[in-house]
This record gives sequence, structure tokens and C-alpha cells, in this order.
Amino acid sequence: MKAILCKTLGGAESLVLEDIRMPEPQAGDVLIRVTAAALNFLDTLILRGRYQFKPDLPFSPGSEIAGRVERVGEGVDAFAPGDRVMGYARFNGCREYTVLPAEGLLIIPDGVSDEAASGLTITYGTAIHGLKDRGRLKPGETLAVLGASGGAGLAAVEIGKALGARVIACASSAEKLAVCQQHGADVLINYDAEDLKEALRAHTGGAGADVIYDCVGDRYAEPALRGIAWAGRYLVVGFAAGEIPRIPLNLLLLKGCEMAGVFFGRFAEMEPEAHARNMRQLLAWCQDGTLRPHIGQVFPLAETAKAIAMLEQRKAVGKIIVRP
Repeated sequence: MKAILCKTLGGAESLVLEDIRMPEPQAGDVLIRVTAAALNFLDTLILRGRYQFKPDLPFSPGSEIAGRVERVGEGVDAFAPGDRVMGYARFNGCREYTVLPAEGLLIIPDGVSDEAASGLTITYGTAIHGLKDRGRLKPGETLAVLGASGGAGLAAVEIGKALGARVIACASSAEKLAVCQQHGADVLINYDAEDLKEALRAHTGGAGADVIYDCVGDRYAEPALRGIAWAGRYLVVGFAAGEIPRIPLNLLLLKGCEMAGVFFGRFAEMEPEAHARNMRQLLAWCQDGTLRPHIGQVFPLAETAKAIAMLEQRKAVGKIIVRP
């Protein structure tokens, strides 16, 4: 079978396409023919050895997949060959076949495409966990999303609307903000052209945003925090803009606010039942049209490096999918 492999740590240029041996499902596992593998910014970090977990070399990028069950291992009776399934792979998604534990898989319902399902787990899973479990977002509150046009940001925009919030989308260009508006954002802020702190206050009657969902970090974090409401919740999701910011802790005291980390992978591992409930809710919303995952581009397996380069260069709008 064909697989995209990272054999030496580096950027997208380190990836190669090779033929490797077909994996075998062990007890409790499922062999899946991958039909769609969704990429995320974390894939760029894993390739450089800069993410929280570091798989042994060689490995394939691609942390979330959708596909068809090919074979099941001993003891697996919840799935059968031919079932459409989705799951969180962590890595090894960008290959023709991959093996995942059965306990982490979900059946894809009718009306939800493989591409949409493959892109739900991390971005939408992170958004629902962050906004519902960590941010306690309530109907009628104001949510500001930094990096709102990327896959993670658009998911937060949509989940915020599904939870009844007023959503402020913050991104770096008019083109990116237009996509956010198409996905339900109520207010648009170009944080490369406006003072982010003042813009957040201006659009909230001076009160500030109740919840801030920060996918980008870097120079945007401190002004966003200065634009948070009293008793607001600042959610640390990622650092796509580059630097990990150093936050003056006196701001938390002055605002009476909280900062909370949103680490989806660890949450899914530590609280699998809560994660499964969140994923079932996402699939239901996707099936009834509440969520409309934005697929930015779909690449063939051989062009995975090109797809990852788009993420590295912050050119992606919506989800980037690889189709083996």
C-alpha cells in the first residue's frame, strides 16, 4: 500500500511517498481503508518534533480520518467490513490503510460526507470541548475567535453559533473574514488593520468579549486579553501565528478573568465518554445542517507535502483534506 512518510524531522519537504507493508489489526483493532484524512496545524509541528507527542520515525501525518472498515481484529463486534467510520488517529492518517482501536471509532451517519466527517474530530472536537466544557459559553454571551478563518477558527465560529452566542470573528484579511461571515459570524475584525483591544470593546458596548477562543497566540494574545469582559474566559487553543506569548498575570487579576488550556488530544484520552458524547452531538449537528464544515481544498495523497506547506504558510482557509 502507499503511504506518505516522515523519515527525518523537518517541514513539508521532508515527506516522501513510498510503498509499505499492509498493517494487520490486532485484538480490539480495526483495519480501515482511508477515504479522507484531514490535516491540521498540529501536523506541521509533529513533522518538526515540536508537538506534545512525538511518534517514532517513520510515520505518516494526518491526525483524523474517515474510511471504510476493511477487517476487524479479535473481539470487535461493534463494526463490520464496509461500515463507514471516523476516528482520531493522532498520526498515520495519510496512507491508504491504517489501524485504529475500535473503541475510538464512530459510525458516520447518512447525509454526512467522508470529507466532512474526517474534519470533525480535531477542529470541531476541540471547539465543542473548549467552548462547552472549558469556556462554559452560554446563550447570549459574546465569543471572539482569533484566527477565525482557519479550520479551527471556523469550527469555533459555527459551534459558538450553535450554542447561542454572538460571534466576533477576528482574522488578518477581508477575504478571510468574508468566509467567516458565510459561516455565521456576526461581527468581523481585521486584527492586522485595527486595534484589537479597542475593536473588541467597541463591538461589545465597552464590556469586552465574554469568551475568547485563541488559535493564533503571538502578538494578538495580549491585546485580546485586554479586550475581555469582567469574569471572562480566555481559551488557549494554539499558536498558529508563531510565538508563544508571555502574558502579564496582573491582567487576569484586573479583569477577574480566567485563562484555560484546551488540549483536545489529552481530553479525548482522559475523558473518552465525554469526548464520545461531544462527537455524537457534532455528527447530529452536521447531519441536520446546523454545522457546515468548510472544506478548503482536497489533495491527492501524492500532494500531501503541498497541502502541509499551505498550513505552514498560513494560506489555508477551512479544512485541508488528503484523499488517498
